[in-house]
Amino acid sequence: MFPRDVVPKRLIDEAELAGMPNIRLWGDAPSEAVGAVSTIKQTRRVPSAAALGRLGQQSDRLNILAISGGGDNGAFGAGLLVGWGDAGTRPEFDLVTGVSAGALTAPFVYLGRSRDAALKEVFTRYERSDIYDPGVVAPLLGSGLVDSSPLESLIAKYVDDRFLRDIANERRKGRVLLIGTTNLDAQRPVLWDMGRIAMSDHPQALSLFRKILLASASVPGAFPPVHIKVRAADQTYEELHVDGGVTQQVFVPRPSTIIRSDASTKRTAARLFIIRNGKISPEWEAVEPGIFSISLRSISTLIKNQSIGDLYRIYAKAEIDGTDFNLAAIPSSFGAMKEKSFEQAYMQALYREGYRSGFEGYHWMKAPPGMAKNPGPLGSPSGSVRPSTRQSVELR
Repeated sequence: MFPRDVVPKRLIDEAELAGMPNIRLWGDAPSEAVGAVSTIKQTRRVPSAAALGRLGQQSDRLNILAISGGGDNGAFGAGLLVGWGDAGTRPEFDLVTGVSAGALTAPFVYLGRSRDAALKEVFTRYERSDIYDPGVVAPLLGSGLVDSSPLESLIAKYVDDRFLRDIANERRKGRVLLIGTTNLDAQRPVLWDMGRIAMSDHPQALSLFRKILLASASVPGAFPPVHIKVRAADQTYEELHVDGGVTQQVFVPRPSTIIRSDASTKRTAARLFIIRNGKISPEWEAVEPGIFSISLRSISTLIKNQSIGDLYRIYAKAEIDGTDFNLAAIPSSFGAMKEKSFEQAYMQALYREGYRSGFEGYHWMKAPPGMAKNPGPLGSPSGSVRPSTRQSVELR
């Protein structure tokens, strides 16, 4: 292990990437700070007649999409989004956010239907050996249990110069793509404005874009952290970034902080769609008494409940802002099993489940688990919310 120049605590708020200012912010910063970096300029877009017919009166709303982590369960969200697109009812999202597996999905969705085939490929064509090599990095010597260079190569395959130019073009229209990582030294979430990175024309923009996607998907302890060089007080330092899900399983800036009003538009309301790449209801499983099995089960339970807490926080803010809340998750009825992570057959089955739901008209949950609210198809009224003693809200 080689020593690194860690950003001193007194300089953590000053650290920036040389030549690329204002491309990131703390994920736990005050709402006003988010608006200072990532602002959506409302512009009137005229949808096609077919889209107007399908989306009805909701077509004038600001559309926000937030995609959670979930590892190989990201196949569900990918399938849902592609199916939704093939049905012809998926809107163009003004703001897209992603964490971990969601970070690998978000850029494709941000670019629209033209990247749906690639999105499907990412979550159905590859398997474990294409994501990581479990036998290269020695656990006692390296910073991770596995070698993540296969995932790094996979990201580079899809995220090329043209991909970056397309991201930049969409950012110039006022649309925003935010990816979340976790700064290990600071123990805080970081939100990266990927469109600003793409627009910077910096010679290292493509490399940084790829690094952030890799970092957001790098489960700490399993995958090595990603080293990112920054400048502060005329000195070069190095940060360690890992999976954004360590601090936030899913995140959504409040619409009121990122929308710059334009008198020529009426897009004042917002629709929020959250895809949780996992089940949100409890799942019974007989746990072996060994320390490895107990640890894995405990961590998975912690992650599930952390994600539910994130959903409640987002829902509370949505209620205050008058945002239409919509939540999707892997249905409790989905019963496909896997023997190992990133098993191709499992991911393909999960993708098909998501695709079917998206294509047939997904019945979005209108509140997090524990709050009873009838799910309904896209565009249905929200209705009222009341406390519930049920452990989960079943998807239809």
